Amino acid sequence: MPNPKPIKRDDLEKDLGVVFKKKELLKEALTHRSYLNEHPVPYGHNERLEFLGDAVIELIITEYLFKKFPEKAEGELTNLRAALVRKETLFEIAENLRLLKHLKLSQGEQRNIEKSKVSLAADAFEAVAGAIYLDQGITKTKNFLNEKLVPVLEAILKEKRHIDPKSRLQEITQAKYGTAPDYRVLEEEGPDHSKSFTMGVYLNEKLLATGRGPSKQEAEQAAAREALEENSI
Repeated sequence: MPNPKPIKRDDLEKDLGVVFKKKELLKEALTHRSYLNEHPVPYGHNERLEFLGDAVIELIITEYLFKKFPEKAEGELTNLRAALVRKETLFEIAENLRLLKHLKLSQGEQRNIEKSKVSLAADAFEAVAGAIYLDQGITKTKNFLNEKLVPVLEAILKEKRHIDPKSRLQEITQAKYGTAPDYRVLEEEGPDHSKSFTMGVYLNEKLLATGRGPSKQEAEQAAAREALEENSI
């Protein structure tokens, strides 16, 4: 699959709602490390901007939630923030902004994009946020996130996505079937210092989904998340 066509800056900036002063920042935000192996460019890849953007998004969203919900405790605010800034949420926003269309990748990454598109798009969104912060400052970055990311909060609250997957799955199964799901170890691999667990979540002896993680607890959460996403209940 060929690489994307060069960025049409006017179209992309229109989608973003930002006109960059330093156009190189936008180019860098949409250049994957792999691209530099095949194409020398006068700017770097987007990992540093991604690092900055991740911190900027977390700060802005934390402040927004703190002011929006003065009645909520720290734990619930933390869960709301996690639901808003998780890769799957950022991927949805990046898809709406067509960031993958503009992301510069190596030929190899481009061929395998389906396997990693969620991570690639979410990382690109973070990098763009970092670029906006450097180019326009905190106020413009807040405006950008308030327009593009914050509106997802309504759906998160409605669908209770901020509740951890195990708690959400149990809430649903108790309401529908009057029973809680059961988690079982299906596979355990690796040495003691680097374990990997595969857990299955069952309902009335039916396997709903599986999940992997470095601990049983994380693997259980992954299995519950998969059951919810696959709508297997």
